[in-house]
Amino acid sequence: MMADKANNTPIKPINIREVFREKNERIARLIPGFGYAYLNRILHIDFINNLLQKYGQLKGIEFVDKVVEEFNVREHLHGTENIPTEGKFIFASNHPLGGFDGMLLMKNVEKRLGGFKFLSNDILLNIPQLSPVFVPVNKHGGHAREAARMLAGVYESDDQVLIFPSGLASRKIKGKIVDLEWKKHFIAKAIRHKRDIIPVFISGRNTNRFYRLAKLRKFLRIKWNLEMFFLPDETYRHRNTDVHLHFGKPIPYSTFNSTKNHKEWAEWVKQEVYKLPATNSRH
Repeated sequence: MMADKANNTPIKPINIREVFREKNERIARLIPGFGYAYLNRILHIDFINNLLQKYGQLKGIEFVDKVVEEFNVREHLHGTENIPTEGKFIFASNHPLGGFDGMLLMKNVEKRLGGFKFLSNDILLNIPQLSPVFVPVNKHGGHAREAARMLAGVYESDDQVLIFPSGLASRKIKGKIVDLEWKKHFIAKAIRHKRDIIPVFISGRNTNRFYRLAKLRKFLRIKWNLEMFFLPDETYRHRNTDVHLHFGKPIPYSTFNSTKNHKEWAEWVKQEVYKLPATNSRH
């Protein structure tokens, strides 16, 4: 088992008012009661607390499996025959949902190849129950060296490596839901650690509100990622939906030669990912 169950210490429920009070008591006092009511509703605190009460003692893949089960998502898998039964790979996927897509990817990779680590800088990092399977990226300052050592250890291990190269949930661009630029990191690591890349396409989208807010923020040149605030609500809305996961054939690390630089190769892999639904439908 790749992740042990946690101890039997009771899980403390989330209390939004207390969270604000701990962060900044002055601001906490300024927020009216209806403000906290709105936050509780939009963040689905009652739903989250119910999940934590039922499964909060679990860690890693055990927690993931229970949450996926609770969401009652109908998974449609394509191209699973492309996943070898052994080997060390980098699973590079698009990121349409901003969180729950990661759980679906973890569940299906672990089921077929066992141990994995997920490289992430997004909302799932804030969930303690997932700490055994997540490795933070984009750390700065005093934590950068420690994060780099941890990252090197992951690539040198026998664990599968899972990554959303865009680092952010997909946005709506020219009417299509697509990832932003894929960072080149995973190409360099594939070459250095001799890991083939398995491309993954995950279907789905967030609400128009999410994309409109992202566009408005960009127009107003606001750096703080406002739309991320609504990701818990977006995730909640994915309950009882259909999600398709498409797995492509492994791309040998030797593919990434000097005919393109790493940034160009990252873009090439991204384009291959978006071709997968059409490719798998022909087989």
